[in-house]
Amino acid sequence: MFVNVNRVRLRVDVQGEGPALYSHHGAPGLGTHATPKRALAPLANAYRVVTFDARGSGESDPVPPYTHAQWVADLDALRAHFGDERIVLKGGSYGGYVALEYALAHPDRVSHLILRDTSASRNFEDLARRNALARAEEFPEITEELLDMVFEGRIPSDEAMRDAYAALSPLYDASSDPVKAAERVAAATFRADTHNQAFAGNLPHFDLTDRLHEIEVPTLVVVGRHDWITPVEASEELAAGIPHAELVIFENSGHSPQLEENERFVATVRDFLTRHGLPGRA
Repeated sequence: MFVNVNRVRLRVDVQGEGPALYSHHGAPGLGTHATPKRALAPLANAYRVVTFDARGSGESDPVPPYTHAQWVADLDALRAHFGDERIVLKGGSYGGYVALEYALAHPDRVSHLILRDTSASRNFEDLARRNALARAEEFPEITEELLDMVFEGRIPSDEAMRDAYAALSPLYDASSDPVKAAERVAAATFRADTHNQAFAGNLPHFDLTDRLHEIEVPTLVVVGRHDWITPVEASEELAAGIPHAELVIFENSGHSPQLEENERFVATVRDFLTRHGLPGRA
């Protein structure tokens, strides 16, 4: 379906019935609702799973501003549209940044928080760059110049963004699969303007480490052991800073344990929500 909020049309998908679980995808200008929809589908037998393309991504309108404040406002408007007083909120990768911002801006609207392969700051970007360059011999298209263009938000076109993602895509899995990587690139929609605003406009000022103690809801932090771009250290910092957080490391995953170890991921989320008072619809 499409839902109009804040003067844009968002592509939205709703699965199941029960307590509401909203998920914010990562990779602005590249990610869409399709990945969290697929990953969370098994939970739709007990929860109402709401996934959507954020403003500027996928099938949603490419209408700026592409700021954290605007994405938080869009998420809250979507919550209000469906009449949910409180939600379980999951954010993966860059979507975790938005989820953290939402939890801090609207603490009364979040019952549980799930953070997947994300960070509270850019403090681990140098480590991510080193992780990528360490595999440059295997993937020679990965260069310092490419990483500068991506991390600094200077991608000149949608086609250049496609090429950059094609070069980096093999890094995202624990075990590189060229076929899987090529399929991801072929299926993606690329919007360089959204990416550039996120990385050049938002991230230079993004650092929530000193505010993590304000998040009081039960929080699950999950990360793949072999995540190159948001390494385990970033999730360890999150878990240490959020008072009621627990950390689960997926030993056989890269950046996407929700897909690479889906069965265990779903079981981990289900167990977390049940233990913290939200078993879902019977």
